[in-house]
Amino acid sequence: MIWDFFAISLNNIKRRKLRSWLTMLGIFIGIAAVVSLISLGQGLQNAVTGQFESLSTDKLTIQNAGTGLGPPGSTVIDKLNNHDLRIIEGVKGVEVAGSRLVRIAKIEYNDNINFNYIVDIPREQETMNLFYDSMNLKAQEGRLLKSSDHGKVVLGRDVAKETTFDKKIEVGKRIMIQEKSFEVIGVLKKGSNIQVNSMVTLLNEDLEDLLDINDEIDIIIVQIAKNEDIEEVAKRIEKVLRNDRGLKEGEEDFSVQTPLQSLSTVNQILGVIQGIVVGIAAISLIVGGIGVANTMYTSVLERKKEIGTMKSIGAKNSDILSIFLIESGLLGLVGGIIGVLIGAGLAIGLSSIANNFFGNQIIDVNLSWPLMISVLVFSFLLGILFGAIPSYQASKLKPVDALRG
Repeated sequence: MIWDFFAISLNNIKRRKLRSWLTMLGIFIGIAAVVSLISLGQGLQNAVTGQFESLSTDKLTIQNAGTGLGPPGSTVIDKLNNHDLRIIEGVKGVEVAGSRLVRIAKIEYNDNINFNYIVDIPREQETMNLFYDSMNLKAQEGRLLKSSDHGKVVLGRDVAKETTFDKKIEVGKRIMIQEKSFEVIGVLKKGSNIQVNSMVTLLNEDLEDLLDINDEIDIIIVQIAKNEDIEEVAKRIEKVLRNDRGLKEGEEDFSVQTPLQSLSTVNQILGVIQGIVVGIAAISLIVGGIGVANTMYTSVLERKKEIGTMKSIGAKNSDILSIFLIESGLLGLVGGIIGVLIGAGLAIGLSSIANNFFGNQIIDVNLSWPLMISVLVFSFLLGILFGAIPSYQASKLKPVDALRG
């Protein structure tokens, strides 16, 4: 019996092709938006999680709080300095601590100008190794910087590629940074971090002289000693810095973050953004549902005589209700199937465009079968929900009134 109801409902949808397609339009636009946005959001979240998983769990970072949209420390009044570095070096559980400067500078090559991150490398071998290890830096061409490499730089992959300066920068060439000439001795391997691919590294003294920086630190990287708990060490560092600066808990003008804390913060931000965007997309589903209700109301009015005929030959109220509910559910389901296909195509296409534009595998879309099935079930139930009232009204029509039309 139920299959007969499905056949009747499907035939009714086919008979009204244009109206059915217009009804499903709102459904599959909303479903496509939800599927593509959730898939892209999950792909971006997986990429971010993968980046943090590549970080060592025995290192933490201290940086200036409230840096805004600029590089670390660029908008902070009370910046980290060498005094803070010495205090951190004396904290129990800290094996090595190294400072970093991250700034933006003008780069000139091949009569073209670009603005890129420039990052310093400390001269001390121990802290230099800490920096290379924490950022997972390896040379693809040439070599990494040594403590004696004054006037020399290593370029991120995206800085050296042809599209940046209309000509590839080879090892051995010279570039201008803030009107001063530097020799390129290496090009970094492609990394998962966008900043690594677009930065220029040079020795600390060279960067300080170049930008006239004195006793400023943007980031401090800390190597935790063996058998020490990274969270406990982070709390000790926060406490000694607060005491030294005369700050109360909660008033810190610096932040101490472990990889897990950083990952949690990023995931929370991505989750909020994804929730807001999906919520906006869900408006299309409501509009689509209203379209289903409107179509079913019209269908009931047009098919009064058909309903009266079925009832006069023995059809029950529950039979009429089932036919109309299945019809509204099929409108939602077919719209959902089309929406899933469009949404999957959009997610794959947009991720490919983004990855090609940035030259990195930023978003790795992994279409989830549970998500697809859940969306299809939801679209079917959505159709039933919005078709429930007109379906109920159809089932309650009296045979005589229905045949009278």
